[in-house]
Amino acid sequence: MSKSGSTPGILDDFPARPMSPSLHLKGSLHPLHYSHHAPSSSPQLSHFFHGPGSYPPGKQERINIDDLVDQLNNTEVLHEQADIIHYLYLHRGPNFEIKIDEKPCCIKELLVELYEKAGHWKHWGLVRHTAGMLRKRVEELALAATDLLVRQKQLSVGLPPDRERVIMRPLPPDDLASIIFDACGEDLSTASLTQELLIYLAMFIRTEPKLFNEMLRLRVGLIIQVMASELARTLKCTGDEASEHLLNLSPYEMKTLLHHILSGKEFVINTVQKFSLILEKKSNLRQGQSLILDDRNLSMMQKSMPHLDPHSLEKEDNVESDRQGQWLRRRRLDGALNRVPVGFYPRVWKVLKMCHGLVIEGHHILHSLTREMTPGEFKFALHVEMVLNKIPQPEYRQLMVEALMILTMMTENENSKLYFNQLIQVDKIVHVANGIFIKEQNIPDDIVEASKGAAGICLHFYDTAPSGRYGTMSYLCRALAAILPLPTDVDANLDCSLS
Repeated sequence: MSKSGSTPGILDDFPARPMSPSLHLKGSLHPLHYSHHAPSSSPQLSHFFHGPGSYPPGKQERINIDDLVDQLNNTEVLHEQADIIHYLYLHRGPNFEIKIDEKPCCIKELLVELYEKAGHWKHWGLVRHTAGMLRKRVEELALAATDLLVRQKQLSVGLPPDRERVIMRPLPPDDLASIIFDACGEDLSTASLTQELLIYLAMFIRTEPKLFNEMLRLRVGLIIQVMASELARTLKCTGDEASEHLLNLSPYEMKTLLHHILSGKEFVINTVQKFSLILEKKSNLRQGQSLILDDRNLSMMQKSMPHLDPHSLEKEDNVESDRQGQWLRRRRLDGALNRVPVGFYPRVWKVLKMCHGLVIEGHHILHSLTREMTPGEFKFALHVEMVLNKIPQPEYRQLMVEALMILTMMTENENSKLYFNQLIQVDKIVHVANGIFIKEQNIPDDIVEASKGAAGICLHFYDTAPSGRYGTMSYLCRALAAILPLPTDVDANLDCSLS
């Protein structure tokens, strides 16, 4: 796919030449009706991300439809046409008829034309939104979902906890599209983006299956959320601005950003032309490697992308600020991707053998499962995954995975014959560890209150490396010792080989 390439089905069917002389909107694609100037750099999608609720009370009633139609008749500015058509779509429906240049047409016809114009000018945010309003479906959507499902990857669309919909078996294309639109609700741009990302995920799982190791469920809604948060971090903008940037990425840039997130690479983003973005690999958080661009590589990059200004590359003085927040981002990424350590689920099965069960945020994984399922059974892994997925915050979910890993270590050492005649509260281990961390770090109460993150856990704890004397694993071990009756020697020292 080229850098200006497009997504199969939704972003690939724009006419290279005009389709019909009977277009309605001014500034049309017909060569005899080209505007002298391209539309403004990006449509100001001010209405698109909010829906009717964004208008002040009573404003909808004050807007005169005839005035809107007159304005639509006279304007050649793409984003003005988009805003007017969007408003008419919301408040009058796709079949509402108006007259443009004395020719009758319905809103749906204008949407189709707007979709084609947006594609012609490569306004990808507007393309995705109009595709959503037209309820377009990617042709290869069902095939892409099937490619993921047959490789034992469940899918979910929409955001937890209320709108997430799980897909566990192949479905007909229309049924699949209906689930996506239902999960996304009024956010029509995200419905189109969800389909687009499913296509990319299917491409990656065919060509790079190792990217999906230790993932049982691909939660597309959380992946979109993480992509937006990464843009907000690197572009230093608000969440709403990051969402707009995300939706305006070209298909190539969207695919590249998704690949960076799946592969665990950190990156920097440089604004180049309007909404065009260049993603550069910066480091691999898993392997601690960095990519250094020498003059020759930079020269080659400039030849392939002549609009890149080498002086716009981020400077080294940003390294320290990038390092802050690194582990919080890592946990958010791994939590959103449902990534767990190798052999995680069989090890959790062994933990269940030594207690009555595990409790995670009020949801139980009972000891009886060890009599019904084997350690390596896929059904057991799905059951554990289902309980973990009840946690809507990815970073908090990942701390639960770390706490479970501490429990699994006990089964792999000399204490493997231990049996606890109780339910083990995994979330309690995390909260006690957070309390020990705050106390040892002497964090003032006002800072603690201001630094509360997901589930009340301190953001500084989320941003602590797992290993080391002051790592989260160390605090989780100590919390475990405070909660469970672990064996001690004659001097009352903890008999434990965890480090």
